[in-house]
Amino acid sequence: MHSLTQDQLKTLIHYDPHTGHFTWAIDRPGGRVKAGDRAGTTHYSGYRYVTVAGSTVTEHRLAWFYTHGRWPSGDLDHINRVRHDNRIDNLREATRSENCQNQPIRKSNRSGVTGVYHHKVSNKWAATINVNKKQMHLGVYDTLEEAIQVRRNAELEHYPNANAHI
Repeated sequence: MHSLTQDQLKTLIHYDPHTGHFTWAIDRPGGRVKAGDRAGTTHYSGYRYVTVAGSTVTEHRLAWFYTHGRWPSGDLDHINRVRHDNRIDNLREATRSENCQNQPIRKSNRSGVTGVYHHKVSNKWAATINVNKKQMHLGVYDTLEEAIQVRRNAELEHYPNANAHI
């Protein structure tokens, strides 16, 4: 896939940066796909994939290459966390750590806030944050609001490039 140039890609497929959708610029061999048809499929993971020039690639990485003329050097983060929203304004290059900071709240989370949980032994609220692959304990608090505020302050300190999402 990396041998494909941006110019070659643009002769095969069109990308709309406002919708994040790819459409075929030409009829595909075999007649099943016509110019103007939406390219790609949605995987059960929520990501969209496109097969172009014999290689299958995630739509968000393809959008980056189509727009910037180079493949992303690391991860691409969907800023709004919607895996099939491939508008170029919703994508940013990120390290793996930065990408993980923009994850949705786990289904098992009872507090509604990432990194804040009910500490059963003390019957209080605890706050944690992961920094450089290590979990930091931020303390145990009488109220949920206190734990949330401590977590928010830690995010501002340790995740300066992340969007506020709690």
